[in-house]
Amino acid sequence: MKDLRTVSLFSGIGGMDIGFINNGFEIIWANDFDKDAVKTYKANINDEIVFGDINDHLNEIPPHDVLLAGFPCQPFSMMGQKKGFEDERGTLFFTIEKILMTHKPKIIVLENVRNLQSHDNGRTLSRMLDILENKLNYKIHYKVLNTADFGLPQTRRRVFMVGFLKDDFKEKADKYEFPKAIKLNKTVFDLLDKEVDKKYFLSHKILPTIMSNGTKNYYSKSEINLPVAKPLTATIHKMHRANQDNYYEDLDNRAKFEDTKDRPISSVRRLTPNECRKLQGFPENWEYVVSDTQLYRQFGNAVSVNVSDSIAKSIKDVLGE
Repeated sequence: MKDLRTVSLFSGIGGMDIGFINNGFEIIWANDFDKDAVKTYKANINDEIVFGDINDHLNEIPPHDVLLAGFPCQPFSMMGQKKGFEDERGTLFFTIEKILMTHKPKIIVLENVRNLQSHDNGRTLSRMLDILENKLNYKIHYKVLNTADFGLPQTRRRVFMVGFLKDDFKEKADKYEFPKAIKLNKTVFDLLDKEVDKKYFLSHKILPTIMSNGTKNYYSKSEINLPVAKPLTATIHKMHRANQDNYYEDLDNRAKFEDTKDRPISSVRRLTPNECRKLQGFPENWEYVVSDTQLYRQFGNAVSVNVSDSIAKSIKDVLGE
């Protein structure tokens, strides 16, 4: 695997990268335009990440054999306005196309939100596949994978595309199989922190808003204490209603704190950044070098490490034949 030089685009804090590093792939160059994500990446993975807009660094990308790209999902996300290629960020797929035309890596792994499949009645994905397969000559396999099927109690469905350059792999390009789901044997309660700071608990004042089921125009039942978490989002720090974010009753830690007149607190709290780390599969020795707000954003944006690890293993199966 060390001979497979790997480049990572839109790397974030490296959720995709860690899974491949764990399986022997060597990240020789990475990029992200979020300075806080780059700071975290450097503290925990390596210094090969470059900060800035990828379009300003195209000439710096070294020759490579594997390209990883969890390209920005907002243009296709249910949480965004779903503008797709009309959104400036949506055109970053065409930046990936330029890089593939220049470097022709043997293997590509792309990741995006599940809604990419249905965006614009499927035309967006069809256009991507046509470019990748017919113009760039990759055999593309794609599938929606759920984090909960890979050992982490979080419902998080993402589209993954794995491509093999036909000129290099010939008929072996057809043999790739996505990793199989495994039985989930843990719940969120197995991952909750033993010691939790008072700041993570909700005040009695905000609790009714958090637990609201919405309005007559948008109704969604609010639930807490879910054994399998809802998808972590990049905006967890904004504390949405419980029908979107994850909240848990924590009587043990609540009993350690005294109320104050200005902010009497309830026994319900949000997830801590450390619990978000665990729900995304990042290692225990992960260094926190940014604020809580940035940590929530970073873990909410990340590729689940268990999923990327399983994909890397499945690619190794093809390489090992």
